[in-house]
Amino acid sequence: MFKTILVPTDGSEYAGRAEDIAISMANKYNARIVGVYVIDEKLIYPYDVLEDEGKTILKKLSEKAKKEDVVVDEILVFGDPRKDIPTITRRMEADIVVIGTHGKKGLEKLILGSVAESILKSVEAPVMLVK
Repeated sequence: MFKTILVPTDGSEYAGRAEDIAISMANKYNARIVGVYVIDEKLIYPYDVLEDEGKTILKKLSEKAKKEDVVVDEILVFGDPRKDIPTITRRMEADIVVIGTHGKKGLEKLILGSVAESILKSVEAPVMLVK
């Protein structure tokens, strides 16, 4: 049923729940996970700090999945999550996108909070929203 499950992540609680569900699905369907972290070009932080954060978050996803014998391909890009996630979904031929409904808190939530809604509207693959 599912061969490729795309999981956009930002390290938030909701993203963690989405990761757990995606890992369970991947285990059940013998699928692979594509973990995606988009360094939002709108954030005003040093690039190196954001890159390190993204690598750490993707590594945690991979380690969590490995415990369940699930393979994760990690993708880290700089750009706009609303544009890049749909593009990556198509390129990776994802069968489903599993995404948390809310991102991080504070100012970052204002920027990232609308990502799930945007993905729901713009991705051709089925989307599972996790809260």
